Amino acid sequence: MKSWEDFKSIVIVDYEFIAGKGERQRPLCYVAYDILAGQLYRRWLLDEASKQDYPNDRTSLTVAFMASAEFGCYLPLNFPLPTYVVDLFAEFRCQTNGLVQDSSLIGACNYFNLPSSSVIYKETMIDRILQGPPYTEEEQLKILDYCQKDVEMTVRLFQAMKSSIDLNYALLRGRYMTAVAHMEYRGIPVNVEMLNDLKNNWNSMKNQLIAKVDKHYGVFDGTTFKHDRYEAYLERNDIPIEYTEHGRPKTSDSYLKELAKTYPQLGPLRELKVTLGQLKLAKLEVGTDGRLRTSLRPFSSKTARNYPRKYIFGNAVWTRNLIKPQEGMAVSYIDYEQQELAIAAVLSGDTNLIAAYRSGDPYTAFAKVAGAIPPDGSKQTHPDIRERYKTLMLGTNYGLSERAFALRANISLAEAHRIMVSHKINYRRYWEWSDNSVGVGFLSGRMRTNYGWYLYTKFQKPNTLKNWPMQSTGADILRLAICFCIEKGVIVIAPIHDAILIEAPIEEIDARTKIAQKCMEDASEWVIDLRIRTEVKSFCYPDRFTDKRGEFMWNLLLDCLKDQKECSK
Repeated sequence: MKSWEDFKSIVIVDYEFIAGKGERQRPLCYVAYDILAGQLYRRWLLDEASKQDYPNDRTSLTVAFMASAEFGCYLPLNFPLPTYVVDLFAEFRCQTNGLVQDSSLIGACNYFNLPSSSVIYKETMIDRILQGPPYTEEEQLKILDYCQKDVEMTVRLFQAMKSSIDLNYALLRGRYMTAVAHMEYRGIPVNVEMLNDLKNNWNSMKNQLIAKVDKHYGVFDGTTFKHDRYEAYLERNDIPIEYTEHGRPKTSDSYLKELAKTYPQLGPLRELKVTLGQLKLAKLEVGTDGRLRTSLRPFSSKTARNYPRKYIFGNAVWTRNLIKPQEGMAVSYIDYEQQELAIAAVLSGDTNLIAAYRSGDPYTAFAKVAGAIPPDGSKQTHPDIRERYKTLMLGTNYGLSERAFALRANISLAEAHRIMVSHKINYRRYWEWSDNSVGVGFLSGRMRTNYGWYLYTKFQKPNTLKNWPMQSTGADILRLAICFCIEKGVIVIAPIHDAILIEAPIEEIDARTKIAQKCMEDASEWVIDLRIRTEVKSFCYPDRFTDKRGEFMWNLLLDCLKDQKECSK
C-alpha cells in the first residue's frame, strides 16, 4: 500500500509532439514541475540531444493528464517509463463518471472552478504545432510556454483532486496508462495494399455490394435501408418483430446479432448493414511501417473500457481480415470465455452459477438442470436448445424481458416464461443480487467496482445499471491482464472488449501465448477470485487474421473488388 508521503518527488509532466496519420509520436519538448521541490524543468527536444532532467525513479510519482500521450514520447526518446503514475484524466473520469460530458483538461479545471487556458488559445497553438517544423526560436519559446501552461493547469487540478483520490487504485489505473503507451506505439500490422484497394474502390463498390446481398431481401432503396420494406420481409418470412419506442422495427447491430442466431438467413443482411453504417475505412490510419495506430482513449466509457474512434476492432467484423502479421511474425487473439457470466456468478455469490461456469459449458449446464437436455447431452447433441438457454443467460445481465426472449428464441411466451422461472429458481442468489444492486445504486446515487471505478446513477437507465457491474469489472480484469502481459515481456498490440491481440516472432508465438493466457487468468483471479478460461486463435505470416463471422462479407467484397479492377482495365 502506498501513501503520498512515500514519494520524494511528485512530478507533473506534459509533452508536446507531432505525429502523422498512423505514425509514432515525434516529441518536440517537455515541461515538468516537481511539486515537492518547487523545481521547474523545460527542455526543447526536437533536433537536440534528448535528456530527462526531472526525477523519474522508484521514489518519484509522475502525474499527468492522459499520461499515455506523454509516455508515447518517452518510448522514442528511450526514457524509462515511470514506476508510479497518477493520471488525472482517469481520476477525473472516475470521480465524475455519469455526471459530466467534458472530460478535457480545460473541462476538468472548469468543473473545479480553476483558472485555465482559453479554448481559442489552445486551438491556435495546436494548429501551429501540427503544421510541423521548422519552428523559429520564438515559436519554440511559445510552444514551451504553452506546454508550461498545461502543466500549471494540471498542478492546480492535482491540488484540487488530491484529497479525493484513492491513491492505490489510482496507481493501478496509472500503471495501465504505461501499457496503453506500449500498445499505441507498437500498432497493428495490416495488409496495406488490400486496405488501399478497398479505400480507393469503396464508393463504386457500395452499390454492387448492396445489389449482391439485397436481392435476397429487397429492403434497400439505392443505398438507403427502408424500415417498411424490412418489416414486410420479416412478415413474409414469419420472423417475429420487435419495435423501438418510436414504433420502428429494431435494427441495432446488437439486436440483429442475437436475432441472426435464431434466424441465420438474417446474417448477411446484418453484416451488410453494419458494413454500410459503421465502416470508416478512410479513418483507419496506417503509418509508413504498415501498422495501424490510433488513440485507445482509455477510461473514456462509463465502464472504464477503452473507447477508440478509429479502430479496426470497432468496425464491421470482416475488416479484421485486413490484419496480417509482418514477415517472420505471428499474432494470437486471446479471448476470455464467458467472462461476463463468470463475473456475474462471483459478484452475486451464486454458488449454482459458479458451478455452472466451472462445468466448462454453463449454457448446457443450465439446460440440464432445467430438464431441457438429458444428463448425458452436450453442445454437440443439442445445439439449438443450448443456444436458446445461452440467449437467456446472457440476456439476464442487461434485463432481457420474457417477451423479447420469446421473440429472439422463436418460442412461445409460455415457454419463455417457463425457462425464465427455471433460471430464477436455479440461480436465485444471482437474481436477488442483480435486483438489489440496481436498487441500491439508485438509492445511494452511485455504483462502484471492487477496484474503485465509480458510476453516478442519477441519469442512467435500470438496464444500464444491471449490466454495468459485469462490464466495468471486466474492464478492471482486462486492464490488469494487459499490465501483467507487458511486464512479463509479452508484446500486446491491441485490447478488444474481453480479449487481447499479441505479437511475437513465429518461433516464439506459442510460448508467448501461454504466458499471456496465464497472465489473463491470473488477472481474473486477482480481481474476482475465479480463474476465467481463455481460448486462442493464432495466425502466422503469410496468413492473415480470420474471423468466421466476417468471412461471408469478406469474400463478397473480394468478388466486388475483382469486378471493379476488371472493369477499370
